[in-house]
Amino acid sequence: MSTPEQQYASLVKGQNLSTDDVLAAFDKLKPVKPEQFVGSWKGANVNTNHPTEGKLTGMGWAGKDFRSTEDVDPIMVTDESGKRVWNESWGHARLRQIEWRGVLSTAMVYDDFPIIDYFRYVNDDLLAGAMDAKTSDAGTYYFYLYRE
Repeated sequence: MSTPEQQYASLVKGQNLSTDDVLAAFDKLKPVKPEQFVGSWKGANVNTNHPTEGKLTGMGWAGKDFRSTEDVDPIMVTDESGKRVWNESWGHARLRQIEWRGVLSTAMVYDDFPIIDYFRYVNDDLLAGAMDAKTSDAGTYYFYLYRE
């Protein structure tokens, strides 16, 4: 029998996943503490056909950089030369512990946009993410981060 963490890690490698299946797996994961984020993380879409998947892929989304709980570059991209750089138009963010779906865990709050990314722990090198954007009618966008 596999653990919720193993189930999530296996699930997100799939294609055309239902948001219900992803959310059910996400909800079983444990919280993550803000201090576990420091460093550079690569990002990837969970393939639910959410419109944000194409938007981030199109801009060359590379992940997120966490220097501290107060200093986060939420959108890192790969530039034309292949270098990982901060996308200035998305501004900065900070980490806070926020309850979402009944679990108190770490969330990333964007400074300049009505967006909150909620996180859950999979393992020391893998975090599950769920982006809630006030201006989106498409529902929650799911992604994951893995340590570089």
